[in-house]
Amino acid sequence: MNWKRVNIFNYKPLACILVLICHSFYNPTDSGAVQITQSNLDMVLASNEVVFINFYAEWCKFSNMLMPIFDEAADTVTKEGYDTGKVVMGKVDCDREAAVATRFHITKYPTLKMFRNGVPAKKEYRGQRSSEAFAEFIKKQLTDPVITFSALKELHNLSEEKRHLIGYMDRRDQPEYETFRRVAANLKDECQFHAGFGDASQQMHPAGQPIVVFRTDRKMSTEPDETYRGSLLSFEELYKWAQEKCIPLVREITFENAEELTEEGLPFLILFHHPTDTESVKQYKEVILRELEGEKQNVNFLTADGVRFEHPLQHLGKSISDLPLIAIDSFRHMYMFPDYKEMEKPGRLKQFLLDLYSGKLHREFHYGPDSDSPVLNLEVKVTTPPESTFKKLAPSKNRYTLLRDEL
Repeated sequence: MNWKRVNIFNYKPLACILVLICHSFYNPTDSGAVQITQSNLDMVLASNEVVFINFYAEWCKFSNMLMPIFDEAADTVTKEGYDTGKVVMGKVDCDREAAVATRFHITKYPTLKMFRNGVPAKKEYRGQRSSEAFAEFIKKQLTDPVITFSALKELHNLSEEKRHLIGYMDRRDQPEYETFRRVAANLKDECQFHAGFGDASQQMHPAGQPIVVFRTDRKMSTEPDETYRGSLLSFEELYKWAQEKCIPLVREITFENAEELTEEGLPFLILFHHPTDTESVKQYKEVILRELEGEKQNVNFLTADGVRFEHPLQHLGKSISDLPLIAIDSFRHMYMFPDYKEMEKPGRLKQFLLDLYSGKLHREFHYGPDSDSPVLNLEVKVTTPPESTFKKLAPSKNRYTLLRDEL
């Protein structure tokens, strides 16, 4: 029988049989991973630096195959003797804890997600699924994310292609450095973090008053370092500031980071440009910063090399000769901004986004432009918007997913 194609509501009795069979050789209550529920979730996340969670469903054969391996890894990690509060490997039964699964947008089983200082990682774990690999993954997460410098001259040779946060500290054991280190652990993939102690940094700050500064990409800016003005004892304050500095409002999408970006689950507003065209990128970023910064929680603002991403252009009926152009990929359909030159007109690009949210873009693609006084027209030609192409760069579909296998 093809289990993936059977609707769950039609085979509940069979699912129960499968669960009973699985229980005959594996008892979840004897496992090493901590059972996480709605009642203890926030406590576990708040009291541990790293929490690695297996989101599973008991009726899913893939979940049952992974469970004993994950639990063995949890036992291995426990035996490593990490300090209390450093790491926990947990598991969530998504049938019994539907609210937890919904909170973290879990639709595939099993899904493995890491949380650091209570913040979920952008990417799911997709490494090897063995006890040894899981244990090694945890070990890697607990390595120090901060690069120590012993002299200020070392900061003159930092990578110009990276963004940097630099901490000038009195000593390694002060609480301000611990806050800095925790933030670095969360954002190490976005920025490089550096710290100097004692004599190495005393010229840069008053004694007893450590500071943190942000140094941007030197190739793109000649601005001086920006000093953090908030409390270095507040993880939330420093993390928010560092996140804004390390993750630009407008990012470039590539084949290498496309999967990570799709996992964020936000629609893409994309400027497709020729790789030699830097002026359109500059103008686009200025408009986004000026008019759309408040929408960053609802949409990903991206630029894309229109030569490398020629395929999406073809879906829109366009080619490289039509660059630059702007489009939205909603992960269902793609919609093109009518005229790139209209971008500079105040409110025009924002209205394009509002039309996506309201469903107007989809409606007009089907039935033509809205009118103030709708008239029934039986001869309207129904059209379909171009299909999303970026969702095809999303994570592998080799797991059980409610979005595919239950529809």
